[in-house]
Amino acid sequence: MIAPFGLVLNTDLAIAVSGGAAVGAGVFIAVRELMPATPALAPALRRLHQQRRMPIAEVRRRRGLEWLGGFARWLRPPLRELDLLGRTPEQYALSILLSALVGLITPVLVVTLLALAGRPLPFVVPVFAGLVLAALAAWVAHHDVLSRAERARGEFSRAVCTYLDLVALQISAAHGPVQSLEQAAEICDGWVFERIREALHIAQLQMRSPWEELRELSERIGVPELGDVGAIMQSSGTEGAQVHDTLRSRADALRDEIRTESLARAEGITSRLDIPGALLVFILLGFVIYPFMARV
Repeated sequence: MIAPFGLVLNTDLAIAVSGGAAVGAGVFIAVRELMPATPALAPALRRLHQQRRMPIAEVRRRRGLEWLGGFARWLRPPLRELDLLGRTPEQYALSILLSALVGLITPVLVVTLLALAGRPLPFVVPVFAGLVLAALAAWVAHHDVLSRAERARGEFSRAVCTYLDLVALQISAAHGPVQSLEQAAEICDGWVFERIREALHIAQLQMRSPWEELRELSERIGVPELGDVGAIMQSSGTEGAQVHDTLRSRADALRDEIRTESLARAEGITSRLDIPGALLVFILLGFVIYPFMARV
């Protein structure tokens, strides 16, 4: 076969060369896939430096909320409270958004039911009521996060008292500072000690001192008592100080603080209970005095 410009083309040769090239490319791809690949550095570093180890379902759910990132930044969520509760800003933004939508839709449904019953209301009523209820529902959702974080922070502080005693017992058993922190965290269960174990595990993976990781965790979640544990153990690890008595005295002082706060809270609740009691007395006096006043 003669092509333009005087070139002679062999159809069988062209087919053979193309087939050989295709087979060679397939063999190259198969060998390349079977050879062990170099691990990607960025995902490995992300797994190493992650704050908490989460199950796959939790990771997928959080990835599905990435579209709320801009809205979450606009809301300026309480990061310490969310970190303490184990929630992300995207989950916080979703709860605020859903609460506002429920408050916005509720008046519309009520007005629709009234219209079906033959008692229609003006259009302004559901609009105004929806906006007010949406703002109120969003505020309630925000306040719920703050109240839960406050209760969780109190629970964390009480657990730190136990952790201080356990670390002191490990120190008295002639264990080292790092071993004392790790073994004391392994004794008890609960979400507080789980967070402490995760922090110690991350410090071990990153080849950092555990008291630095505990101090960073205390700053992130707003529990300074945990930072005190790290500071005391740091003096033991760097200066070789005897910290058994220091740990026990700090645990006793923390118990006194918690007891004082609990008493102040109980007194506040008791003082608030006096108000309905006084109102009940005035109501009973009204019932007693009304017959005499009616006769006059």
